[in-house]
Amino acid sequence: MSAVAWGLLAQVVLAACAVVAAIGTRGRVRNVLAGALCAALGAAGAVTGALVLGGRTVTVHVATALPLPPMVLAPDRLGGLLMVLVGAVGVVASVYAIGYAHGASASRTQWAALALFLLGMQLVPAAGDVVGFLLAWELMAAASTVLVLAEHAHRATVRDAAVWYAVMTHLSLVLILAGFAALSAATGSTQFAAMAAARPTGAAATGAFVLLVVGFAAKAGLVPLHVWLPRAHPEAPSHASALMSAAMVSLGAYGLLLVGVRLLPGGPTWWGVLLIGLGAVSAVYGILQAGVATDLKRLLAYSTSENLGLVAVALGTAMLLTTHHVPGAASAALLAALLLLVSHAAFKATLFLGAGAVLRATGERDLDRLGGLVHAMPWTAATFGIGALGAAALPVTGGFVAEWTLLQALIHSARPADRVVAVAIPLALAALALTAGLALVTFVKAFGIGFLARARSVAVLGAQEGPWSMRVAMLAGAVGVVGLGVLPGPLARVLAAAAGVDGAVRTVGLGGVELRGVGAVLSPVALLGLGVGVAVPALVVTLVLARRRPATTDVLGWGCGGVRTSPRMQYNATSYAEPVMRIFDDALQPSRDVVVTHVAESAYLAERVRFAQRVDDVVEARLYRPLVRAADALADRARRVQNGSIHRYLAFSFTALVAVLLVVVV
Repeated sequence: MSAVAWGLLAQVVLAACAVVAAIGTRGRVRNVLAGALCAALGAAGAVTGALVLGGRTVTVHVATALPLPPMVLAPDRLGGLLMVLVGAVGVVASVYAIGYAHGASASRTQWAALALFLLGMQLVPAAGDVVGFLLAWELMAAASTVLVLAEHAHRATVRDAAVWYAVMTHLSLVLILAGFAALSAATGSTQFAAMAAARPTGAAATGAFVLLVVGFAAKAGLVPLHVWLPRAHPEAPSHASALMSAAMVSLGAYGLLLVGVRLLPGGPTWWGVLLIGLGAVSAVYGILQAGVATDLKRLLAYSTSENLGLVAVALGTAMLLTTHHVPGAASAALLAALLLLVSHAAFKATLFLGAGAVLRATGERDLDRLGGLVHAMPWTAATFGIGALGAAALPVTGGFVAEWTLLQALIHSARPADRVVAVAIPLALAALALTAGLALVTFVKAFGIGFLARARSVAVLGAQEGPWSMRVAMLAGAVGVVGLGVLPGPLARVLAAAAGVDGAVRTVGLGGVELRGVGAVLSPVALLGLGVGVAVPALVVTLVLARRRPATTDVLGWGCGGVRTSPRMQYNATSYAEPVMRIFDDALQPSRDVVVTHVAESAYLAERVRFAQRVDDVVEARLYRPLVRAADALADRARRVQNGSIHRYLAFSFTALVAVLLVVVV
């Protein structure tokens, strides 16, 4: 048996051991034992994926109890890359959970669900046929639903979030099943290798492409199918939120790559335009909602829609330019899609784990009630700050390298005669630029309001760092964010091999990268040296001048422009986001409420003025709520049919039997 097959077997065995440990132990022992086995499961997946990336292959047939062909596990290099990504995030999240999990999130059910969730995510990219893919996908979906429900006994919002998540994830499953069924009917096989021979033209291919893209877009959290993200991520335990945001949604993007690159390459122009449009809307809308959100985990959830939107833009650009024979820029765009996925996994895992540490220490997710944590929680502040730098795509982080690569692909793409292409590329460029600016504003708010200045509530005053396992996990994520940004060359070569564009990149200098197809070079080490060379003399001059000037302290009674006499006089998240709210007022459509309480003696004098502002998700309000109301009304009418009459039920059964017989006869 090959090393890859042993790796796949080890994952199944470790998952079974983790479930047994979760059920058979209790208290602190359960956390340590089940957490260690889940971390080993993630490590086994990462090692197996690395073997596949190195060129090892295997095909394993596994019989099932279902009346279906045996499921096939045959990971290719693209699948191996996702196995490494999911496994690495799984290790970090599991180690973090050893110290973080408590109460309902440390129950037998939750630890068992975490092990099955990790196994399902690692088997999805290993699948070589539809049967294996869908079984692993459903295992992942069911286990993640259980994780979202962890604290359902304490908050009604958890049950609401779980319902939304379950509905959207199973809608995604139905669409993916229908898409694969159409493709399988056209090719006569359920194996991906045979389905890749399908012609990307005709009604069957078009129908399969649309169904699969919509199904995978729902899992990736692209607008308008993102509504489960800002509900499920805040309510799940933070280690589960990190796994869902950094790893699970990446499998939705993997599905898009599977369809666009492996199964149906070379499709018509509008396929690429569809992905660019879907991605651009998701990126801009997601970061707009994140920019005005005050709930820290909800902010990160909307940011996920933004990041996966950029992945869709990159993939759509690659498909579009491939169709129009611009190979250099197309390869760079495909590489950008993978770089965006990997960098997003690193910084989003770090950010969600940091948000969990803040929640555990203060009981608060509301940025308006945080502040001043940099002194009480220096580890969390430092790692969260590095994650925020990556999310804002600043040097020297993996986020910067990924967005730089996408920018180069868009700038250097030729302008074919096709008018649609000539319009789509500049629009993608504009979306990228707007998204980058808003992301910077958003993550300055998240870090500055959350960790700097003074504490804005009593809960923050007693905050303390979490256990060592949480700090080690956050530090590992932060190291990943910086490592991907400082040495992108070796990573880019591995990703190019996974995408099948080996000659598109070359390592230059000290870990730098050259995009050969577009003639662009990035050397982060040289950039870092230049920054240090400029910053150090400037800092020295500033310190010397500061020493020569006597220190003065100005305390202003009213506070503005000087030392604030009360934490309430500081900027909070709501006031910081107010300019963004005003600029994008028509798109966000906030609801504002002003309540004036007059003094008893005169209606012209105000005793108290209360201002409240709320930003709802416009897509949810305009699209989903009318659908939910219509479904409720239909259900109420259908309920009249169930009146308890045995005669009516027998008539229904007889009618159904006759209908089935007619179908069989015809």
